[in-house]
Amino acid sequence: MPEPAELARQLADANGLLEARARALDLAERRLNDARADARRLAQVNEKLNATLADARASLVELREQLDALARPPASFGLVVATGEDTVDVATGGRLLRCALSPDVQPAALGVGSRVLLNEALLVVAAVEPLPAGEVVRLAEVLADGRLLSVGASGEEVVLLPGSGLSAETLRPGVTLLADRRALLALATVPRSEVADLTLEEVPDVSYADIGGLGAQIEQIRDAVELPFRHRELFTEFGLRPPKGVLLYGPPGCGKTMIAKAVANSAGSHFLNIKGPELLDKYVGETERQIRAIFTRAKEHATSGRPVVVFFDEMDALFRTRGSGVSSDVEATIVPQLLSEIDGVEGLANVIVIGATNREDLIDPAILRPGRLDVKIKLDRPDAAAAAEILARYLDGQTPLNTGGVDAGEFRRGLIDAIVERLYARSDANRFIEVTYAGGDREVLYVADFVSGAMLAGIVGRAKKAAIKELIGGGERGLRRDHVLSACAAEIAENEELPNTTNPDDWARISGRKGERIVFLRTLVGSRALNPS
Repeated sequence: MPEPAELARQLADANGLLEARARALDLAERRLNDARADARRLAQVNEKLNATLADARASLVELREQLDALARPPASFGLVVATGEDTVDVATGGRLLRCALSPDVQPAALGVGSRVLLNEALLVVAAVEPLPAGEVVRLAEVLADGRLLSVGASGEEVVLLPGSGLSAETLRPGVTLLADRRALLALATVPRSEVADLTLEEVPDVSYADIGGLGAQIEQIRDAVELPFRHRELFTEFGLRPPKGVLLYGPPGCGKTMIAKAVANSAGSHFLNIKGPELLDKYVGETERQIRAIFTRAKEHATSGRPVVVFFDEMDALFRTRGSGVSSDVEATIVPQLLSEIDGVEGLANVIVIGATNREDLIDPAILRPGRLDVKIKLDRPDAAAAAEILARYLDGQTPLNTGGVDAGEFRRGLIDAIVERLYARSDANRFIEVTYAGGDREVLYVADFVSGAMLAGIVGRAKKAAIKELIGGGERGLRRDHVLSACAAEIAENEELPNTTNPDDWARISGRKGERIVFLRTLVGSRALNPS
């Protein structure tokens, strides 16, 4: 049996071995934990590397696509000029090519004038939107086979093919077209903005029933304008040609423009109201060209069979007597242009010219001769009976009246009579102007000598406004006698300053006073007009 000392030594050795193994085990665990941490860290790094590689791969693909796009040859645009079952004829770059279609392009979607995209192999790969721009030409004639004879800006003539977007109804001589002259195609119609700026095209809403006091003049113009259009066969049978033009002349505000509008409305015609001052242009030949454009537009409308009224208001401003020296003598060229349009070689079918003026004596006599503006209708200032008829149009049954228990119809007639009596009385209160003639004679003119339809409308408008203001202020509703009398006085007083004392004779002629030359004017209204009594 071993000694105790030996046993103690062996026990100590065993304990030391256990402690050494425990330390080794602890070290191994620490190393295992470190290895696990390193593995997790490496896994994270690996994920980041994978993400970086994926981004790099996507960037490479994008760069390759960009490089391919930069190296890709340019595509071409073209216009289809003819179609087939599997091919189309395309005009591109000044060449005419027969091209095949990509499977993605349906032949039915292509027509003459369609804009297409061609790849480097000149294969039609897509149909694109048409280009909204191009050369503007004027259609001169539609040929028998459907081709279009066009005239360019410089006057050269080119035959074009109509695009599939054009309808036969829109292809009339004079129409403006958007064209590709290289492809020999007419693509679309474009509005004639130039003519639109110079004219006001409408069917007016004015009828003969809206015009009072001009029954005889209305009958004259209806005989001149409506009769030939409504009874063409009778005029043909009797060998009678309709008049080409009508001149309406007279003092301002007497219904010249209203009658012209009523003519257009009654006949169901197109009404071209010419903005006269805008015709004048500082460049030589521009005014004449614009006159041609206006009549070209009128002829376009006339082809539909409806009459066309071309209305020149203030005609004396445009077509003065040639060589008169009154203006800049621009009329030396624009008057012949108008004459050539009225009775030139081409003629005007279904087109009638109506001119309105306050100074018919200033218009060139060639325009007024028979065969041109051969119907002349004078619209003079209304007399008392005509004034009452005009007032009845403005004081109709819809106007609110403060009758004070009197019958509405009788009260309305009383208002009209009061206005007529106030304006047409040859009394001191109505003394308007004293004129001195070149011979030394003097004459006093009264308010009645200067009454117009526009003046009567102004009086009624003033009276209605006064009635409205009184109602707003808490007064009674409706129009009264004192409203219209005050309106008469205010209208007369307002017109006191209008006579032109610098050029009295010109003013007198515009106002309808003809005869001996007037050298001096003196207004007489003063404060008396403000006293309706």
